[in-house]
Amino acid sequence: MKNPSQLSKLSFRLPDFDHRLSAYALAATAAGVGVLALALPVEGEIVYTKANKHIVANTTAHLDLNHDGIPDFDLKDVYRTSFYSAWGSLFAVPDRGKNAVWGHTDHFSAYASALLANVRVGPKGQFLPGAGVMAASSFLGGRARYAIAYGNGPWANVMNRYLGLKFVIKGKTHFGWARLNVSIDPNTVEVSATLTGYAYETVANRPILTGRKHGTDESDIPTSSEASSATLGRLARGAGSRRPGN
Repeated sequence: MKNPSQLSKLSFRLPDFDHRLSAYALAATAAGVGVLALALPVEGEIVYTKANKHIVANTTAHLDLNHDGIPDFDLKDVYRTSFYSAWGSLFAVPDRGKNAVWGHTDHFSAYASALLANVRVGPKGQFLPGAGVMAASSFLGGRARYAIAYGNGPWANVMNRYLGLKFVIKGKTHFGWARLNVSIDPNTVEVSATLTGYAYETVANRPILTGRKHGTDESDIPTSSEASSATLGRLARGAGSRRPGN
């Protein structure tokens, strides 16, 4: 059993200990909030726009991904006829120098890829230096019974495919997608399309998955709980290395 002198010393130190503990808790909380603010990923969001825009022969649809009044891409439909022949084409055209469409080249032609859903569009994407053909068709030869009709391109007669897009907002690169249905009329070889939706990532240089309408690509950034746990762990290690009263 403790003697009175020991109890006296203990009761004398308790208020001082409580004061030090409260001060430390406040300081740790303040520091924790500051560090957490730095550790957490930059908040952003995917902005999705639903659409039902029909693109027919000899028309152009302007695509303004971020709704700032400045077109980012053009979806250009061209149709020409001559005697018993006809040609139809659909192009994806960047409207500004640093904007680009995901695609590939083949036999000196550039094609815009018709991507499936959940393709990661980001800095490592295969982007063209200029416009890309989406679909093309032709009707060649004299009379109809001797004519030969062609239809080709990645977008010839497809449903729910995606354009992978890279564009610039205030000098910074962002990524997005546009979803379209494309068809070629077998009689007139006209190419037509319907733009059904498009989206972009508001955080610069952050990838986006084709078809994703909200959230972000979690594989690129830590979650809030991961960032919080890491930060609290660092605070705990820092606290453990200090001795009471120092």
